[in-house]
Amino acid sequence: MTTRPALLLTPGPTPVPAEVAAAGAEPIPHHRTPAFAATFSRVLQGLARVYRTTNDVVVFASSGTMAMESAFANLLRPGARLLVVSAGSFGDRWAGMGRAYGAAVEVLAYPWGTRPDPVEVAARITADRTLDMAVVVHSETSTGSLLDLRAVGEGCRERSAVLVVDAISSLGAAPLETDAWGLDVVVTGSQKALMCPPGLAFASVSALALARSEANPTARYTLDWRRSIDAQRKGGAPFTPAISLLRQLDVALAMIERDGLDARIAETRALGHGFRRAVAALGLPLRSPDDDDCGLVTAFGWAPGIDGDSIRKRLRDAHGIVLAGGQGQWAGSVMRVGAFGAIDDRALVAGIAALEVELIAAGHVVELGSGVGAFTRALGEARTA
Repeated sequence: MTTRPALLLTPGPTPVPAEVAAAGAEPIPHHRTPAFAATFSRVLQGLARVYRTTNDVVVFASSGTMAMESAFANLLRPGARLLVVSAGSFGDRWAGMGRAYGAAVEVLAYPWGTRPDPVEVAARITADRTLDMAVVVHSETSTGSLLDLRAVGEGCRERSAVLVVDAISSLGAAPLETDAWGLDVVVTGSQKALMCPPGLAFASVSALALARSEANPTARYTLDWRRSIDAQRKGGAPFTPAISLLRQLDVALAMIERDGLDARIAETRALGHGFRRAVAALGLPLRSPDDDDCGLVTAFGWAPGIDGDSIRKRLRDAHGIVLAGGQGQWAGSVMRVGAFGAIDDRALVAGIAALEVELIAAGHVVELGSGVGAFTRALGEARTA
């Protein structure tokens, strides 16, 4: 029996479009050839357009976490003062990374499932002139919360700290203006809104961040921004690049350009709105903020007496539909669904329909079709609003 491919509704990795997948199956060229140099150049230009920046965008053959670590490796020295704004698992991760680098870490914490107050965040960053670095998470993938990054960036322009942004699940799926909002370092990964397999990560680096890096004597090598930037400006990479993944990204960036970045962001917003209405129609508790700005990821729980993890396993094994579970404080208590990248309305309808079937089988009282109906109605309203 042929096994059908899984339908990924997770907030990463997201589905890879067929034309992107096909590019990964092409014969591999040598990376020191004019043909590949042209591909790499297009990728860097396409990334800059998605980032909306004139800054260098450093490319790593890695997970997004390594690109995030590059900020710590380039900017921190033992004893440096670091502020991390945390409202979920990834904010907590970056605080732990700062401690591993020997920084003096302060955490501005918010309850999971809430949106950090951008006025308070900006004021905290600007008030302390001894801060070396401040880290904010734009889209907290563990909870579905989205920070008002524009308000933070514009509200703390008079800062001394380098502002580092985790945009791993938000770049290409939510409004983000690197230059206009004054963001120093913005990090993302290939397996989210960029619609590629995991394995590539990126960090845009401002002139301020690069200057701070060059003044930092802490040892680093593969993560050194200057080494990568110098190689990229000459048309190559400092080490053997992930050739096939970059060719896939070249195709994916062309798709984003064709569709229009703003249009893709608007569709994510509409899909998230529709999915939250489906969750409400199914009588499930929403754990993410009920806010259209937070449409990228929806986290929801289940009714008393329902084993949500068993339902998630049934969705995977019986329907071939993969939802993400909870992380950290929310492990075992939520499911998470993404609505960005190549996840579209048909995929979400299939996921909602299967969820209805499994909820009913588990004894949850719900009318079959209520979730799908709520989704399609709300999506149509959002698309025409």
